[in-house]
Amino acid sequence: MAALIWIGAALSLAGLAGIVRVILQVRAARGANLSESELRARLQKAVALNMAALGMSALGLMMVVIGIMLG
Repeated sequence: MAALIWIGAALSLAGLAGIVRVILQVRAARGANLSESELRARLQKAVALNMAALGMSALGLMMVVIGIMLG
């Protein structure tokens, strides 16, 4: 079960890195002088990536909890 905990922790950290990446992308998009439609398109892509990273992080945390409960 220790492997499940470590894999879950790595998955959670990867999800957290994805969330940080989204934050940096949105900050850069807002700093650039883009038209409203271009900014909206970039933010829509960022929302999709944010949801995927959040899901990955949640899945990793579930794996850690299950590994602790079974171990």
